[in-house]
Amino acid sequence: MSARVNAQELSQPYAYTFGPHPLPDGQTRFRLWAPGAAQVSLVLASDSPIPMRDDGDGFFQAVASCAPGASYCFCIDGALRVPDPASREQVGDVHGKSQVPDTAYRWQTSGWRGRPWTETVLYEIHVGLLGGFRGVQERLPDLAELGITAIELMPIADFPGPRNWGYDGVLPYAPDIAYGCPDELKELVDTAHSLGLQVILDVVYNHFGPDGNYLHAYAPQFFRDDIQTPWGSAIDFRQPQVRAFFAENALYWLREYRMDGLRLDAVHAIDDKSWLREMAAYVRQHLSPDRHVHLIIENDDNASSLLREGFAAQWNDDIHHVLHHMLTGESQSYYADYADHPEARLARCLMQGFDYQGEPSRFRQGKRRGEPTQGIAPSAFVFFLQNHDQTGNRASGERLTTLCADNVAALRAAVALQLLSPQIPLIFMGEEYGATAPFLYFTSFSDPALAQAVRDGRRNEFVDAGHVHEAGTVPDPNDVKTWEASRALPALQQQRNQAWRVFYQNLLRIRREEILPCLDGASALDAQVLGPLAIHASWRMGNGSVLCLYCNLSGSTVTLPAPALERERIIFAGRKMHGRTSRPDTILPQDTFATITPGSP
Repeated sequence: MSARVNAQELSQPYAYTFGPHPLPDGQTRFRLWAPGAAQVSLVLASDSPIPMRDDGDGFFQAVASCAPGASYCFCIDGALRVPDPASREQVGDVHGKSQVPDTAYRWQTSGWRGRPWTETVLYEIHVGLLGGFRGVQERLPDLAELGITAIELMPIADFPGPRNWGYDGVLPYAPDIAYGCPDELKELVDTAHSLGLQVILDVVYNHFGPDGNYLHAYAPQFFRDDIQTPWGSAIDFRQPQVRAFFAENALYWLREYRMDGLRLDAVHAIDDKSWLREMAAYVRQHLSPDRHVHLIIENDDNASSLLREGFAAQWNDDIHHVLHHMLTGESQSYYADYADHPEARLARCLMQGFDYQGEPSRFRQGKRRGEPTQGIAPSAFVFFLQNHDQTGNRASGERLTTLCADNVAALRAAVALQLLSPQIPLIFMGEEYGATAPFLYFTSFSDPALAQAVRDGRRNEFVDAGHVHEAGTVPDPNDVKTWEASRALPALQQQRNQAWRVFYQNLLRIRREEILPCLDGASALDAQVLGPLAIHASWRMGNGSVLCLYCNLSGSTVTLPAPALERERIIFAGRKMHGRTSRPDTILPQDTFATITPGSP
């Protein structure tokens, strides 16, 4: 197959190995990988089962006449009826029938090719909490005006029940009907592109959820029992059919829904890292070469090698953890790894991305964590102060606006550091309005035993981490009240916190005008500890200019070293420095300011 595709090829339906595929004669081809089954039948609506042909290598295939919207399922060995694991849309929930898709959506932004990665300002969204695909679409103009350039959707693949974070998905090709139909998702993407916004989708390739996954019944080879993950038996990426299933899924979202990129959840739980490199190459081979497509990973192992092999960026947990400790004083759990010399750790994160690059971790009982990051661009690291994990995995789901209620100035200083850094910023929904509504962990499992197991497991997590006092306060994930408590951004709250929005908007304007034009090619110069909770960092930008950030999260004034650069110009004056045109000799408590020095003529 050619390594590149032309425009004519892109206009034709792609022949995916899995899922229903329309044929030129108006019929539809159905395929199922069921190596554990003796026979498989296709069941269309209420019709009699149609025997599927054994195609070898565990595949069964049938061709049938059916219109878009027709429902179907597979019958395994004459007994068990299951949805298509590559279903494009479900009738009802994950246990219901699958539906033949309608591919007639007419795109309005056919000329969209995306944006360079360095222009990215991410905004993480839980689609359900904002009212589904339509609700998110309504928010897009406000986000574009704010200065956001990319929305990142938490997983939307079909999960059991109407409420879930999305990481319990079991049908990775099907948008959950609780959020809307496929065309509504396409319209959301179309509208985003019309406003200059990229759409990044969070995808889960390391596990399936506990309810609605039938693969064990007819394709046990999908899993390996010799490796266990927090979610059960590991997915077996040694199997070529498994590798193809997920690689095609990545291509499906990027091609059929025109997503601008994917965020891959917890890739440290994928045992065969060669598949990640293979997948990255595969999707780029089958997309138009003029598109900007960004692949982002979450990797708790701090394995920087993937950033050199096809992936644009990685979530930077280290910079979050050290700043969270500096802002809140918390040192439990993994924050223990950042409690000593946090200023030096922050300086290293700003200069090198990761703090842990092979050093032993106290939280991991001395196990070494991470790989060197030398030579990797600052923009390869995603810098966040909050996200769904770091907020939602707290017992009470508190946001930093609650945790820092007595230290708001320091929080604002940290936000300025984040948004003006050459690393790529990610804002968690509601931050820009100073939202105080919690973000809790929620589910809606119909099986009482499973709901109880999740309830107990959630509470035991805090006991195991030594937070026995918090375990008794964990809200029931399956209770609808937990979902309701997480509703973010009520209109009244937005009106009360416009000052936060103006703050974010001004910072993002400065980023757009002063930093983005020269971010490509930026590299770290130096970082210094100025005092307790205070640092200075500088970068040589792509045009030769020098960006400097000065951040003091302490309650004391810090003296600055003598200016090392001529023509240093303040581009962001902290809360007590408005009107200044030259760099001061000190940085006041809980303040951040930024300067830029033009490059040599």
